[in-house]
Amino acid sequence: MVNHKQHNPWLWIPSLCAAEEIPAAVVMFVALLMLLQFGADEVMAAFYSALLFLPWVTKSYLYSKVRKAASFKRNLHICESLLFLCLMGIAVYISEAHVCPWVLFLFLFVLSLLCAWHELLSRLYYSRMLYPRQQQLFTNTKLLSSQMALVVTYGVLIIVAGFFEVFFRSYQKAWAMESSLVAGGFLVFLALNVLLLRSPKGENLYRYETLSDTVKTELHVLSRIQQKPHVLPVLFSLFFLLLPQALMFNTRVFFLLAQPEQGGLGCSVQDVGFAQGTIGVLAFSLGIIGGKALMKKYSRSQMFWWTAIVLTLSPLSYMLMAWHPQLDNMLMLCLMTFFAQLCFGFGLNVCSIYVPYISEQRYRNTTNYLYMPLVISLMLVPLALSGWLSQWLGYRAFFAFCALCAPVAWVVSMICKAKQILTPYE
Repeated sequence: MVNHKQHNPWLWIPSLCAAEEIPAAVVMFVALLMLLQFGADEVMAAFYSALLFLPWVTKSYLYSKVRKAASFKRNLHICESLLFLCLMGIAVYISEAHVCPWVLFLFLFVLSLLCAWHELLSRLYYSRMLYPRQQQLFTNTKLLSSQMALVVTYGVLIIVAGFFEVFFRSYQKAWAMESSLVAGGFLVFLALNVLLLRSPKGENLYRYETLSDTVKTELHVLSRIQQKPHVLPVLFSLFFLLLPQALMFNTRVFFLLAQPEQGGLGCSVQDVGFAQGTIGVLAFSLGIIGGKALMKKYSRSQMFWWTAIVLTLSPLSYMLMAWHPQLDNMLMLCLMTFFAQLCFGFGLNVCSIYVPYISEQRYRNTTNYLYMPLVISLMLVPLALSGWLSQWLGYRAFFAFCALCAPVAWVVSMICKAKQILTPYE
């Protein structure tokens, strides 16, 4: 273990978290806007966006191999260098005369693979460098650093992209400049990590493991999970609790950008960046922090229904905006977005009750529950189909359907007796 005085976590944790979140924000949020503006319709944009989450599901099968290889610092530097090259590759490609949505998707998918690998390496490095008590001390620092990087990437830079579009009178040049700025910002944190990160004790003690052995290890874990009693009712309950959020994850952006005659609000890219990327991310962070604070005061079994109910309330905001649109009312848009994302962040704390049961504490250091491989896998199908469903129903009926999923989720959780099953895993 590296001496704390020689290796100040107050310096390397923010730098490492920022390097983790900047490309991840491009994959999870910015990519959707890019795909839409470069010719993908809502159905294909939602489908492509869902596929970009696949690396976070499959990265579990590399967990034991990466952990045993142990060369976290070296691999982090290699991965961050590849991430920078991929970000620059996207900037160069979209500056060309013609951009195909599926080729852009391939670039983004490679970026997503690298992000998942980097996230895994970062978590393992963090847990190796700090004792458990130190990890608790720096939890808020890590969360704050991640969310600030997310606000800057998804919020501020999207607003800047809108201004570039007006200045250059070309969305292609605007996104090329935007991608170059993201790559440049990431390069700064790459350089900081080269200077600040130190090698953990025993990092070079490499234990070779073939990929087939790694997959066998992970399949053995999954088989143990499947043998647990009541695992299917638990997964079924969690699927319905996450269903409204999975359906709205992409379609809320479609709704904001769509013209009023199409049932949307006709917002600009700057409006989306400010409402979703700045106000929304801040509200999401406050929700997570507030939920965690209450869970320290009350037991998880006491908080189960509160978090489950709040998680499913956010569709009400978008249903109200769809049924009673307030065009050009930025204050109302920000208030509704704040409420929706606050509920989303607060309610996601319910996953902290499910995850220990499902994943056997394998991902206990992960603070953003959306990254849990099994949780994300429950959201993939609704994510992929959400664009088609919103076009088929129309936005008013679609958000009403999302709101109606809430009581269904509560009934399913009661039928599955989720609280009684999960209570022993507090």
